[in-house]
Amino acid sequence: IQVTLYNGESYTAKAIGADPVNDMAVIQVEAPEEDLFPIELGDSDTAQVGMRVYALGNPFGLERTMSVGIISSLNRTLEIQENWVIKSIIQIDASINPGNSGGPLINIDGEVIGINAMIIQPGTGIGFAIPINMAKQILNDLIKTGKVVRPWLGISVQDLTPEMMEHFKVKEKEGV
Repeated sequence: IQVTLYNGESYTAKAIGADPVNDMAVIQVEAPEEDLFPIELGDSDTAQVGMRVYALGNPFGLERTMSVGIISSLNRTLEIQENWVIKSIIQIDASINPGNSGGPLINIDGEVIGINAMIIQPGTGIGFAIPINMAKQILNDLIKTGKVVRPWLGISVQDLTPEMMEHFKVKEKEGV
């Protein structure tokens, strides 16, 4: 893995772990500390609808780009594909285009409150970011174990049909 910093210097990095569900990874950059300028991670629980945000990235290969917008909604749930749902994400109207994914979503204080993740088609101007508090949990798991382990109960839910009620001998609104 090669990482190119803002100053144009390139360094080798190694993969520590990845989470394909949220399209996140942890890498370790082998660079002199004086060349690295980490940005402060904020608290996404303080985010509010209407709050001004800045999305940084490299849309369409255009390096070091910033777009400005507001938080349109909080705690969105999106079904990306069948059986692939992302919960509690931040909806923004700042431009998110191919190349912005993985870039920081920054609040007015310069703190990262999210990770730019995706847009929905054909929605123009509707973008989404993973809340940084969720990302912190994922990153901690990746650093500790190299993977994210999610609980799985192994059950599914469906509406109770009249035929099922008769078969299981239950009255309406009884049972799960």
